[in-house]
Amino acid sequence: MSKHARDPLLDGKMLTETVRLRGALQAAPLPLDLPGAVPLRETRKAIIDQLEDYVIPRLMSLEAPLLTVVGGSTGAGKSTLVNSLVGHRVTTPGVLRPTTRSPVLVHHPDDAQWFGPDRLLPELKRVHHVTNDPDSIQLVATDAIPPGLAILDAPDVDSVEERNRILAGQLLAAADLWLFVTSAARYSDQVPWEYLKQAADRSTAVAMVLDRTPADSVPTVSTHLARMMAARGLKDSPLFGVAEGPVDDQGLLPSGHVAEIRSWLEALADDASARHAIVSQTVEGAIRTITRRVYPIADAAAEQVDAVAQLLALADKEYDGAVHEVVMSAQDGTLLRGDLLVRWREFVGSGELLRSLEAKVGFVRERLVNAIKGKPQQAERVGAAIETTLETFVVERAERVADAAAMAWATTDYGAKLVAPGGPCAELTRASRDLRRRTSLEVHGWLDEVQEIVKRETAEVRNTARFLAFGVRGLAVTLAVVTLAGEDTTDESALLGRKVLATVVDDAAASRMTEAARAGLLRRLETLLAGERSRYLAPADQWQLTPEAGDALRQAARRVDDLRFAAAKRDGGGHL
Repeated sequence: MSKHARDPLLDGKMLTETVRLRGALQAAPLPLDLPGAVPLRETRKAIIDQLEDYVIPRLMSLEAPLLTVVGGSTGAGKSTLVNSLVGHRVTTPGVLRPTTRSPVLVHHPDDAQWFGPDRLLPELKRVHHVTNDPDSIQLVATDAIPPGLAILDAPDVDSVEERNRILAGQLLAAADLWLFVTSAARYSDQVPWEYLKQAADRSTAVAMVLDRTPADSVPTVSTHLARMMAARGLKDSPLFGVAEGPVDDQGLLPSGHVAEIRSWLEALADDASARHAIVSQTVEGAIRTITRRVYPIADAAAEQVDAVAQLLALADKEYDGAVHEVVMSAQDGTLLRGDLLVRWREFVGSGELLRSLEAKVGFVRERLVNAIKGKPQQAERVGAAIETTLETFVVERAERVADAAAMAWATTDYGAKLVAPGGPCAELTRASRDLRRRTSLEVHGWLDEVQEIVKRETAEVRNTARFLAFGVRGLAVTLAVVTLAGEDTTDESALLGRKVLATVVDDAAASRMTEAARAGLLRRLETLLAGERSRYLAPADQWQLTPEAGDALRQAARRVDDLRFAAAKRDGGGHL
């Protein structure tokens, strides 16, 4: 590793920027199934995992031991090789597959502090006993491993168990050095070479081990394997041959079979510069590959933002229309029909009450007594009819607009998946379940508000016969009906309501009362529909996809690249 790569300031900057890059990736989910989103979603997760499992922990502890992950094909003899390199059994080989389910990390006792839960692979639980838990990593401290080196036995990359394959890939992505094990029978298999191609693409340090090969076949197979490695960008990677041989009662190969590999690893452990060079090569390659893969994710995140904005705009268009319709219908007489109109006409009669209010004082008492009989009960019935009418109206319109918004979403492939039956947003095709309850509360609250308006504006006429003919409740439902009827109504019974108000208060007060009641009603109706509209924002909030996600991710990747390029320039082409 170059002196600049080891410079604390530079290391600190790179650590800071990779942490920021991880945050930018986390803030750029790809929730919608846009074309190409699925593989990019997987790439995003893999990058976050590698940043958390390897790059960031390694930048935090550049002097940690060289982590050598022993990976490869099923049946290649990885566990036997690890035991033989260590000199005693630390991991369990066997005939049944898969044999390695939980990774085993072997290190020198003096290096234990480097492998705590806040270091490499932080999501794996640390244990010090044999386990088959794939979410745990067994730590084995032994003097047989020199300081500065750690060996990790990983599951098979081509395991029959998916969890093992995923874990194997995760462990290899967290390695400073791959000790990749194959055999004469398996070295041409496709899956291992897919992993090795990834290693070559990101300049990961790799050493190949040709294991379980008859001694007389080692030269021939090694030559062919070396050509395959060169053709795939691994011509500079060491290649070791381990001939087949008997194992002792601990499952160890003869010491001479693995002496070359052991000597090579011990030399690395003893040479700080060599270790640093390998770490630098692997970290720099990982960072370079990560930033290259980030830019398509940033583009996809921007597309996701645009798609989410389109979905919200489609919903907004439908709800804007619904709000306009509700606002107009609530003040143009549309709602003054059905049971409400019947109850209102019962309340005002044929005008007898109004004529009583307009009569000369000498005749008021007798006619008023006859006119107001039963009026309190009728006023309550009018109030109940107003509540029912408004509740039904709001819920019907909300159901209609929810269906329209869902149909608008369904015009896009990704939106259709969201609102399809069983989809994550299927509930948006209907009004919210508690809308009727909330509407009832708002309408009831509005009628109470109207009653307070009446009390406020009639404070000086409380003792007049005209006020007493209706009382607060009667005048409140009258004001509510007048509000619903609107200014341009021609309905005689609605016009009669205006005349009732005019006989109790002056024109200015009647106008103030009507305007205040109308404003309160519209405010409450708009609040109800705003609540329905906000449901379409909830998925976007859950996705935590911000409008600037794409740009922020792109900028984070550029900052990392700038540091890497600056370090390479200072070193004359060096790493980081």
